[in-house]
Amino acid sequence: MNAPHAISTQGVPQNSAGIQLARNQALPLLNLLQIAEQLSVAGQKAAAAELYKNWVAFNDDNPLLHIAYFNYGVALGQSGDAAGAVQALRTCLKIDPKFGPGHINLGRLLEDSGLIGQAVQQWQRFADETAQVMPERMSHRQMVLQNIGRVLEAAGQMEEAEAALLQAFELQPTHLETGQHWASLRQRQCKWPVLAPSNHVTGRQMLDAMSSLTLGCYSDDPMFQLAKAYRYNRSLIGSQAKLDRSFRQAVRQKTGTGERVRVGYLSSDLRDHAVGFALVEVLELHDKQTVEVYAYYCGEKRVNDATQERIKAAVDSWADINALTDSQAAALIAADKIDILIDVNGYTKHARPKIFAFRPAPVIVNFCGYPGSMGSPFHQYIIADEVIVPPDYETYYTEKVLRIACNQPLDRKRAIGPRPTRAEAGLPENVFVFACFNGMQKITPPCFARWMAILTLTPGSVLWLLTGGDDVDQRLRDAAKSAGVDPQRLIFAPKATNPNHLARIAVADLFLDTFPYGAHSTAGDAITMGLPILTLPGKSFAARFCASIVTAGGTPDMLCLTPDDYVRRAVNFAKDPASLLKVRERLKEQRETCALRDMPAVARRLEQLFWQMQGEAERGETPVPDLGNLDVYYEIGAEMVLEGTEFIDDVSYRQRYREKLAEWDDYMSLPVDQRLWTAEAKSAL
Repeated sequence: MNAPHAISTQGVPQNSAGIQLARNQALPLLNLLQIAEQLSVAGQKAAAAELYKNWVAFNDDNPLLHIAYFNYGVALGQSGDAAGAVQALRTCLKIDPKFGPGHINLGRLLEDSGLIGQAVQQWQRFADETAQVMPERMSHRQMVLQNIGRVLEAAGQMEEAEAALLQAFELQPTHLETGQHWASLRQRQCKWPVLAPSNHVTGRQMLDAMSSLTLGCYSDDPMFQLAKAYRYNRSLIGSQAKLDRSFRQAVRQKTGTGERVRVGYLSSDLRDHAVGFALVEVLELHDKQTVEVYAYYCGEKRVNDATQERIKAAVDSWADINALTDSQAAALIAADKIDILIDVNGYTKHARPKIFAFRPAPVIVNFCGYPGSMGSPFHQYIIADEVIVPPDYETYYTEKVLRIACNQPLDRKRAIGPRPTRAEAGLPENVFVFACFNGMQKITPPCFARWMAILTLTPGSVLWLLTGGDDVDQRLRDAAKSAGVDPQRLIFAPKATNPNHLARIAVADLFLDTFPYGAHSTAGDAITMGLPILTLPGKSFAARFCASIVTAGGTPDMLCLTPDDYVRRAVNFAKDPASLLKVRERLKEQRETCALRDMPAVARRLEQLFWQMQGEAERGETPVPDLGNLDVYYEIGAEMVLEGTEFIDDVSYRQRYREKLAEWDDYMSLPVDQRLWTAEAKSAL
């Protein structure tokens, strides 16, 4: 082999020179990687692939040949040659069968090509080969197992997906994304207890891995949920993120100028989705004389999506930012001179919270997409209502709380199918039908136990649930049998189109809400169809949302005080259907006049709030989120959640926190804050 010659990497080299050196075995691997990277960054991806092709062809005795083949495969994939990329990566793995990145990327290429089975087999092969894991292969094995879990879950193979995710989690318990996914999967399968510690992962590590959204289904602890959101935001963005400040916009004077305030809605759910259904009519009703509406869509591409088409027609400007980086999206929003940017995702699927970290608008608002505080330094406001966030509960939010009549807008134009008979809906005639159309992840062991107590005390009644799939349905039937209830009294509704699902809701007698994460859009659907809802409000946003909808629908008397009150009232309604008929009549009478369906009023109120925020910004009064002591609240909250208490009154709840805060203060002298550790609270303990 000829002695290697150095080649300049200043600027993008002429590819012909690099190719000639590669053919002469005069291009060291490190220089090859540097040159190819520069070509790729300059947009010459095909040239980078051509350079790799020549290098691997004429340097086949190099001990690091597999690395060159790996990068060759990456370059081919980036240039659109999927078949060539697959071939290059397979060659890489023939040279070094235990090269983890090769297995990972080859599996992803196969997945992207629709070869799901082959992708899983590829990853599984590496997992099997690294069963006796070595430290240097741990991260690759963890990634492979995570990919297996993700793909199997999408294919509906929940048990296998859960097993793979647990293996990945056990390898690296501090890798929160894997644990978060694993816990969520167990919730959706009604695997109880959700947090089942293994020999390699503790209960605390599992709780740490839970997302703030998943936590809402697990515990009604708004302070811990706030601290969890704060910790997640910090892990995602960084405690002192070095972000480009050039996107930050000065406040523009709009008040009294006749100019419209520019409002941007950013979400992955501006489509046929619960959030899209909620917002579409509000967007159509915005007064374009006072507000200029921009929509930024960061979700997957949609075809023939009726809701999205309506939103596009309603707004002044529509931009699909899915393919943009966070900084590119922030630059676009800044260029659009948005005054108020609304986060309609929070920490939900496909969310883009890093965009907001750039502060591309002077005012940033949390609204409609996420049930809780963002706990971030850049979300200044949250829009809620009096029921979800009473004044005394503002302590659980880092944002300034502004309110509309009801935090669940809805679309009065949604199509509703013909009402089926009970037989057509798969229900028996002449029995009392309890129903819950919430997702399976919201069903907890105590909640299910209350339902079984209700069925036991109301012989002949049935419980109608949305199917979670055959395995999950059977798991709940088995749980019913263990509680002494005939499993056949649980009836599972199959999936249906949205108009037909709305239509069938009306044939039930009483909706039983879940706790702690109650019904959201599902509750709006039920009230719209005249189905009464019995709900137990808690303390957190998710645990009070249904109470807001029930109140706005005109039946605040359907709010329960305690879990026992919830059971008692459900049983009484089943034994006295005439009393429930009166509730139905009220829902029918108030249907078109209640606050829940007054969308013009919602649009006007939102516009008032936009101008209020704009005015505060112009006066330099935009609130600054208070993040003080949240790390301590997290530690205390984790301890309390692991104790497993389901329901606790607000006074006792706050007292427990203050007692634990006093213990921390005795150890390390906590500064007072505006939450539960106020100067007054500190002096009282």
